[in-house]
Amino acid sequence: MKIAIIAHLKYAIAEPFAGGLEMHTHLLAKSLRERGHDVTLFASLASDPALGIEAICEETSLLETGLAEAGNVAFFREHHAYLRLMTDLQSRSFDIIHNNSLHYLPLTMAATLRAPTVTTLHTPPFCWLESGVRLGRNSSHLVAVSQATADLWQDVTGVDSVIPNGIDLDLFPLSPQAVADRYLVWYGRIVPEKGLHLAIDAARTVGLPLKIAGPRSNLAYFAESIAPRLSDDATYLGHLAHRDLAKLIGGASVALCTPCWEEPYGLVVAEALSCGTPVAAFRRGGIPAIVDETCGDLAEPDDVASLAAAIRAALTINRAACRRRAEEHCNAHRMVDSYERLYRRLVRGPADFAQQPGRRAAMALSA
Repeated sequence: MKIAIIAHLKYAIAEPFAGGLEMHTHLLAKSLRERGHDVTLFASLASDPALGIEAICEETSLLETGLAEAGNVAFFREHHAYLRLMTDLQSRSFDIIHNNSLHYLPLTMAATLRAPTVTTLHTPPFCWLESGVRLGRNSSHLVAVSQATADLWQDVTGVDSVIPNGIDLDLFPLSPQAVADRYLVWYGRIVPEKGLHLAIDAARTVGLPLKIAGPRSNLAYFAESIAPRLSDDATYLGHLAHRDLAKLIGGASVALCTPCWEEPYGLVVAEALSCGTPVAAFRRGGIPAIVDETCGDLAEPDDVASLAAAIRAALTINRAACRRRAEEHCNAHRMVDSYERLYRRLVRGPADFAQQPGRRAAMALSA
């Protein structure tokens, strides 16, 4: 098939990934190309050229700007990039268009395109994306990355399919044993909603050192809530390349996941389990669908004492069982299989869905 993928524009779709959305988009585009599809990824300028990139703007991240009006500059830069793209796609020939962005325009303008459109919902509702969903509801097939995410959207609209995210297990190989000098690991975007400050406090309660990796995506939060907590038992290693990150995760005794919001899926959980590293996490969003008693322990949200207890429980878990859990529930091959099946159904047309009990019936395509 000839497939267009519309990416999130705030960060490049390239390693080291700014976050899970960028990694997911890279994996999907790469996997589809490896399966022989003709894929064009519409993304920002510095994205990986091996993905068949057509750059539609430079990164719109505000991290490198100091202008008081930078928010408006970034908003309009992104708005015009998507407006230009959606107008251009009206005259382009694709079999399927997959909107993997968080922007309202690909949703609201999907009705102007000849090819069927799939939109993956990677987050709970927020004002701009909700507006796009409401206005473009009948023009795009909506996919949620977890049942928890689909449930969060139910007051706005019915979700058509649930296709859980997945990871390339080969990139996160099993480490049969943690390193002798035990440590905990936390990694991801360092922003308030990821709750790193709570992870540091819980690790200190348990008495094990915590190693931290990831981009400082919110500099104020890092300066105010993280830097004062750092010491010999809580060290920040920077934004690591993949090879170094996988080694760090695999050597850890337990990986911590501490969302302060309804985490849609939890890619860091899947990556840790793939390495054989048990997980201690807050019971939020899509995480309970991945973490069970065989591979980790769940804590009450925002509760440091509960998280400390979950860490102690996770320390006793078999690492091979963690890897099996990842193989059974987090394999990217299943995710890509599901998207391929969905693309083919949509390309064949609405009649292919005629046997289903309603367009809004959620299809667990990854089953």
